[in-house]
Amino acid sequence: MPNDKLRLFLQSTGFITAAQAADIAEEFSPKVLGKNDFLLQAGKISDDYFFLSTGVLRAFAHDTDGNEVTTAFYASGQVVFEVASFFQRTPSQEYVQALTACQGWSITYAQLNALFHARPEFREFGRSMLVRGFAALKMRMLATITEPAAARYENLLRTNPEVVQHAPLRHIASYLGITDTSLSRIRKGLARK
Repeated sequence: MPNDKLRLFLQSTGFITAAQAADIAEEFSPKVLGKNDFLLQAGKISDDYFFLSTGVLRAFAHDTDGNEVTTAFYASGQVVFEVASFFQRTPSQEYVQALTACQGWSITYAQLNALFHARPEFREFGRSMLVRGFAALKMRMLATITEPAAARYENLLRTNPEVVQHAPLRHIASYLGITDTSLSRIRKGLARK
């Protein structure tokens, strides 16, 4: 499996050159997940920093009533890992499951830390990615408070069409914090536009 997408991703922040990206990419191992396979299960410590080349994954947790609540979707070109569990080395409260067959590149926590210490450019890349991730999380949280569900769904359509194409409606509704019925109404309204 060629690692071209991984190398381009490593270069995306501008901190890593093409030659450095090629060297760093060699530290990653190919990883394949079948549809419905788990990258992470609740109660386990997240140890995979996984760059997703192809496919779609979903993160979810169980609420106090035992219902699955989708917390994130990941499509090709994104990094998938449970940040709190990965960096704090604590058991995860989330599951990460493949919605489709997935291929990508993985590195362990220990390998990632070794790269951070050995390669200043990778450390800067990592810092930049964490800032991006934190900003995206904050924007999503604010959107949940300040935007109607229809606008949040349209944003998901615009920014992650791959997710909308492959994720069951119940998972999308859960992610948006609405019922399946409300999502159906939103979709019908958009289809009429």
